[in-house]
Amino acid sequence: MTGTHAQQAKVSAVRDVLGLMLLPAPLAAAALSASFAGGGTRRWFGGRGESRRADAQAAKDAAAAAFYELDTAQRELRISIETITAVDDSPAARRTADDFAALGRRIDEVSHRYITAVDTHDLDRDDLEPSAASRARGELNGARDELVRIKGELDRFAQGLGPLLDKAETQLARLAPAVERARAALRSASGALDAVRGSGLRADDLAARLAALAPELTKLNEGAGRHGLTETLHRADRVLRDAEAVRSEAERLPERAAEIDKRLVSLRTRAQALTTRAAGVEPVLSELRRRFSAACWQDLQPVPQQAVTGVRQAEEKLSEAAKARDEQRWPDAAALLGAVRALLNATDEAVSAAGDRLQQLNAVSKDPQQEIERTRFAIRDAQRLAMAGRHTPDPRHARPLDDAVARLDRAVAGLEGRHPDYWHFLQETEAVRGTAGRVVEQIRGERGGGQAR
Repeated sequence: MTGTHAQQAKVSAVRDVLGLMLLPAPLAAAALSASFAGGGTRRWFGGRGESRRADAQAAKDAAAAAFYELDTAQRELRISIETITAVDDSPAARRTADDFAALGRRIDEVSHRYITAVDTHDLDRDDLEPSAASRARGELNGARDELVRIKGELDRFAQGLGPLLDKAETQLARLAPAVERARAALRSASGALDAVRGSGLRADDLAARLAALAPELTKLNEGAGRHGLTETLHRADRVLRDAEAVRSEAERLPERAAEIDKRLVSLRTRAQALTTRAAGVEPVLSELRRRFSAACWQDLQPVPQQAVTGVRQAEEKLSEAAKARDEQRWPDAAALLGAVRALLNATDEAVSAAGDRLQQLNAVSKDPQQEIERTRFAIRDAQRLAMAGRHTPDPRHARPLDDAVARLDRAVAGLEGRHPDYWHFLQETEAVRGTAGRVVEQIRGERGGGQAR
């Protein structure tokens, strides 16, 4: 209950003696007898006077019982209100808390009148007058009636809390499992980290991430009463997610270390093989220069030096990756190995380009007709599709195909002469086939979408 410190002290004192007052009759009588042991002789009124004293005492006991019931009900209801406000910040919940506070102030007023009536009348006085006993009985009965009335208001207020309290308890039922799952995830992550460290892997980054979750665990332990239900549930989810990530990475760390070791060996072997292959580029270029025009091989001239540079850079990155692995800097090692792979891929493509060029030029110089027929077939196939179901082709399809025919004819004509540019011819036929393929895709797309005319 609220109120001044003095009033609160009086309420507390009343609560302390209520236990004695509400004892069964034999025990109460024994307690009262003990309280008078060793004292003076008490003057008793006989007849009506003593009857009025007894009536006043009965009124006092009834008021004390009503006060005790009200106080107990208010304490129990306060727990329900605290449960609601801890998990629900809706307008309805705030309004309920305000109403309870207002009801509490009225309860304080009624309690004050009851305590004042008790303090005013000493029913144990030897010289208690019958009229004073009558006044005491009237005031105490009035205080009891007010206590009973306000207790009724409190009971009706409690009955109206059902929906809000059910909602709050449902939400709280979610909280405990969520917090326990987060704690279990932290324990699991810690165990996985200890295990991986026991195998000789440091996992410093994982340890730092796990340590960063300690303040979050502290807030979880402080509970929803301090941080609110919604925030506590979100925090539990975050801790669960982050802890499980640490655990998963810790459990996978030995496999990751083995994978990096394997990649180091594989890429080092590949770099050595590329060094050997790169040495064969110069003889290929020599044959290209001897048998074909300059236009067929000039763009390949830098390949030998590119291969040497690429392999050297890859080997330097491999050394850095091996150092990162030894220092257990796993993200750095993985990134460096990715850079090594990219360098070796580029070098491989450059080295392969020279051999592929020689092979293609050999084939077309021996029989260019095969390349010509392959390209004409692609054009004719596109033309047939363009004319399917039509008397005249759509200009959007016919124009690029006509241009492709003309382009092929020019490429074929370019083969005449003493030193034909076979490489240019191959590039042109590839481009013509690409044009035919795009027209086919366009027509199929339009017809598939119901746009054919």
